[in-house]
Amino acid sequence: MSTNLAQQLREGTTKSHSMAENVSFVKSFLGGVVDKKSYRKLVANLFFVYIAIEEEIEKNKNHIAIKSIYFPQLKRKQSLSQDLEYYYGSNWKQEVSPSLATQVYVDRIHNIGMNQPELLIAHAYTRYMGDLSGGQILKKIAQNAMQLSDKEGTAFYDFPDIKDDKAFKKIYRQALDDIPINVQQVDQIIAEANVAFNLNMKMFQELNSNLIKIMLMLFLSAVNNFRKKFA
Repeated sequence: MSTNLAQQLREGTTKSHSMAENVSFVKSFLGGVVDKKSYRKLVANLFFVYIAIEEEIEKNKNHIAIKSIYFPQLKRKQSLSQDLEYYYGSNWKQEVSPSLATQVYVDRIHNIGMNQPELLIAHAYTRYMGDLSGGQILKKIAQNAMQLSDKEGTAFYDFPDIKDDKAFKKIYRQALDDIPINVQQVDQIIAEANVAFNLNMKMFQELNSNLIKIMLMLFLSAVNNFRKKFA
């Protein structure tokens, strides 16, 4: 029997989404304010978050609750590495480190991967589906504001192994609904999705720049648009 997890995640994170959405970043966004140093730090922070998510999903890919959402074509490590090399140079691995808020996020992911793997569903849903839904908008903003070419510094937003975003998201939603979990686990996954929202907000806010506020707004908007499509 389907758990209808996709819709329950949408409904269960409405409050977190609305609370964050109440802050207006439209003026800064329309002004195209993008600080390159803050942006590259954001890319670095996201690198550590996705490394954690992808390591734990890989470790747990045969877990009964994870194997349904094991989609290697979503992985962001390589694309983020490309962007970091562009922003920091070939020695980027020695230049980047997770911020305090990012480290809290990363530690959370590793902890649940070890102790309660089904909660990884919440983090994968929150990040990957937001990226797929709003990535091209974010890419254009970054390109225009920082005067980047189509091949520079925005590989993160491209999913070359996914040819049809809309079709893939439909497959992903069905995969969520087909995960064999009980009611208690559904509730725990929804609660963890709200934690994921909060962790993302703290990571963005920590950088304290107009760009990060823009990214937060668009991230929330992208997730909201994704949820509306199967409301």
